[in-house]
Amino acid sequence: RDIYAPLANRLGIWQLKWELEDLSFRMLEPETYRRIARQLNQRRAEREAVIQSVRARLQSELDAAGIVAEISGRPKHIYSIWRKMQRKDTELDKIFDVLALRIFVNDVRDCYAALGVVHNLWPYLPQEFDDYIANPKKNLYQSLHTAVMGPGGQPVEVQIRTHEMHRHAELGVAAHWRYKEGGGSAGAFEQKVRWLRQLLDPGEPDAGEDFMERVREEILEDRVYAFSPRGDVIDLPAGATPLDFAYQVHTQVGHRCRGARVNGRIVPLGYRIRNGDQVEIITASKPAPSRDWLVPRLGFLASARNRAKVRAWFRRQDREQNRKQGREILERELSRLNLKSLPVADIAAHLKQDTPDSLYIALGTGDLTAAAVASAAHQLTAKAPPELPVRRRRRPPSSGGGDIRVRGIGDLMSNLARCCRPVPPEPILGYITVGRGVSIHRRDCRNLLRLMEQHSSRIIEVEWGDDEEARYPVELRIEAWNRDGLLRDISSVLSDENIGIVGSRSETDPRGRKAQIELSVEVPDLETLSRTLSRLERLPNIIHVRRDA
Repeated sequence: RDIYAPLANRLGIWQLKWELEDLSFRMLEPETYRRIARQLNQRRAEREAVIQSVRARLQSELDAAGIVAEISGRPKHIYSIWRKMQRKDTELDKIFDVLALRIFVNDVRDCYAALGVVHNLWPYLPQEFDDYIANPKKNLYQSLHTAVMGPGGQPVEVQIRTHEMHRHAELGVAAHWRYKEGGGSAGAFEQKVRWLRQLLDPGEPDAGEDFMERVREEILEDRVYAFSPRGDVIDLPAGATPLDFAYQVHTQVGHRCRGARVNGRIVPLGYRIRNGDQVEIITASKPAPSRDWLVPRLGFLASARNRAKVRAWFRRQDREQNRKQGREILERELSRLNLKSLPVADIAAHLKQDTPDSLYIALGTGDLTAAAVASAAHQLTAKAPPELPVRRRRRPPSSGGGDIRVRGIGDLMSNLARCCRPVPPEPILGYITVGRGVSIHRRDCRNLLRLMEQHSSRIIEVEWGDDEEARYPVELRIEAWNRDGLLRDISSVLSDENIGIVGSRSETDPRGRKAQIELSVEVPDLETLSRTLSRLERLPNIIHVRRDA
């Protein structure tokens, strides 16, 4: 019901669509299915009498008007009846297409002539009239639909179509095979086959896991329709961006995309396209996709198919170039998180890469993202074993509450060292100060290493507590080109991530217009910090963002 029936609908194979929906409905909701089927059977004799009466009268009037037509009763589609009952919040006796006839004629002119005959015979319900000949459905279905009050006040739906329209409605794309084999060409047929090939083509050998996401995008989710500058209509998934639009026009247009205008106005590449927008893509002379486009949470591409196109582009690049760029991605992420001491081999093993080189290449080709590195760092620092000698006590852990539990020394006051500002789940150690309780450092803090050489007996083992509401201070350093609203945009990102600002200091070079901003913030954990740094780097005019030591 969720895959093959919508797919048949998109291809216009109505006969298959109805059968799949009814069979699925009977299995998924057997009680509801039997109830509706029972109500239909109880009124079968009455319905058949009305249908025969309407059919005989209508055939006589069409013959009198000189219209060559065939009339048949339409099979009852129980799932469709149930959907209409749900949509209109009504009962079966208020559904007008339970009694239904189809009229088949030779051409479009006869369709409208037959419609006039039907409306002259019985009063019609204006709200139930649809002209799918002048306005075909997205799957190119065509027919006239009307509902009239037949004999005895019984509502009857009448569908009027040509024989060709009916063949297309029942068989969809399959109706065109004989025509194609004869050497002809049909634009609608080519459009459907192209869409089907794009949907089913994985694009790369290991992209099978994206199939369900592509199906959801193409046939289950809402669609957005935008216009090119030439007036062409581009069909996009809901939430699509100008980058999705560019890749939908052509893969090379997407690779070369550098900006976009929507309705004549420059917009960011993460802009969400709305129905009716006119989109113009600004391209460069050479293709140069960004690996940031592959990160779903950054919002550059809504379509899994388009992300697969970007990954395929990076796979084709030189191996050494991918290794170099992957190393730069890893070093930049660890640098901005101030985790340079974390072994690369450990990160590679955690991400199921055999060697650091394979990790670099995976990052360079886009198979792994900087977000995966941040997540791995978060988990590795949470379970990192002690690498430094610590003094252990035999007494049990303190039962006192708080954000930090200090083992073996009771309820001494503790504070986070300003030199390294540790954040959960980074591994930590404590240093017993004179008069200020226990100072908590990261295990790789330079000051802590120096203190260990001088006063090793004051080093104790500590661990993070379980308080999920706790916040930990972090120093951020931001370098940017100054502009109006810069601090407002930075504050908005921090507010969205529920990060509080404890203090701030900014300095602007009046000649270079470059701003240096230092922020003291409070974060819940390392993953939130990584996500926030990524969002800050995406702001206009931001040059660099990093966590200060």
